[in-house]
Amino acid sequence: MDVAIVGASGYAGGELIRLLQTHSEAEVVTATSRALEGRPVSSQHPHLRGYTDLAFSNPSPGDIDADFVFLAVPHTAAMNYAGALLEGGARVVDLSADYRLPKATFEAVYGVPHTDYFEAPYGIPELRRDAVRGTRFVSNPGCFPTGAILAAAPLARQAAYVIYDSKTGVSGAGDNPSATTHYPNVADGVNAYKWTTHRHLAEMKQELAALGSTAHCFFTPHLVPVNRGILTTAHIILKEPMGQEEVEALYRRFYQGEYFVRLQKPTLSAVRGSNFCDIGVESEGERVVVVSAIDNLVKGAAGQAIQNMNIMCGYAENDGLKVPPCLP
Repeated sequence: MDVAIVGASGYAGGELIRLLQTHSEAEVVTATSRALEGRPVSSQHPHLRGYTDLAFSNPSPGDIDADFVFLAVPHTAAMNYAGALLEGGARVVDLSADYRLPKATFEAVYGVPHTDYFEAPYGIPELRRDAVRGTRFVSNPGCFPTGAILAAAPLARQAAYVIYDSKTGVSGAGDNPSATTHYPNVADGVNAYKWTTHRHLAEMKQELAALGSTAHCFFTPHLVPVNRGILTTAHIILKEPMGQEEVEALYRRFYQGEYFVRLQKPTLSAVRGSNFCDIGVESEGERVVVVSAIDNLVKGAAGQAIQNMNIMCGYAENDGLKVPPCLP
C-alpha cells in the first residue's frame, strides 16, 4: 500500500517514516514539505539515512497519489487537504485537531472558522475501535488527551471529578524554536502553562462524556526538561469509595487483551520510542490516583495514527509498531 505523509518535515512526520519502515504492507512513497521541497528526507531527519531515499516534494492536494495519507500538518491546515484527498479515493488519518471536535466547539476552542467540516471518528482505538474499522477518515487524538483518557476511562462512570496534571517533554511543542522551549528556559525547571485554558481539555471532556461520565473535568499541563514523553496523573474523585483490589480488578478487565496498554508502574523511560501506554492505579477510597505514561510522538501522535491505519485497513493492529521501548 502506497503511503503519503503530508507535513513530513516535523517530529510526527519523521516518526511516521521511522515506524513505517517495519510495516509489512505500507510503503512511504511521498513525503511533503513546502519549505524543504527537493531536499532529501534524511537532511531533515538524519537518523533515517540509509532507510529512505525519498526527497521532500510539494504536490497540491489533488495531485497526491497514494492509497493512504497521513496529515501531519498544523491545526487549521488539515481542513484544506481533507476533502480533496477523500475525493481522490485515499484513506486518511489526520493528526491535527481539525476533526476531533464538533464544528461549533472547534471554532470556539481554536478561534477560526472551519471551512470544510464533516464528522469523523475520534481514533482512540482502545475505546473506539468499531468506529475506526473500515472507515475512510479518522481524526487522531491529541497527545495529552490520549494518556489522560486512557487513564480515566475505566472509572469514567464512577467519577464525580477528574483532575488531570500532565508533565510533557519539549518535543510536544514541535520543532520550531521558541522562547518557551529555549534551553535556558526549560533546563533545571518545571513550568506550568495554560493552567486552565489548554485546548486539549475539550477533547478530554468530550471523551469522558462519550463514556457515560457526568464528572467535572479539569486539566493543567507542565513543561519538563525531557525530550519526549507525557506522564499524566489523574486524580479521580469517586461518587462512592472503591478499594485497591476492586480498582485493580476493574482496570484488568477493562484493558484485557489490549496490546498497547500495560498495567505496570508508569515511567517515561519505559515507553520511550514505543506505542505503549503504561498505567498504574492506587486507591485511597474516595480518591483514586491513576498515572499514565506515553511517548507523546508515538502513542500520542504517529504510532496511534499507524494503529488507526491498521484498523481501517484490516491489518494486524501492531504491524509496524512492535518496537520495544528504549531504556535507559
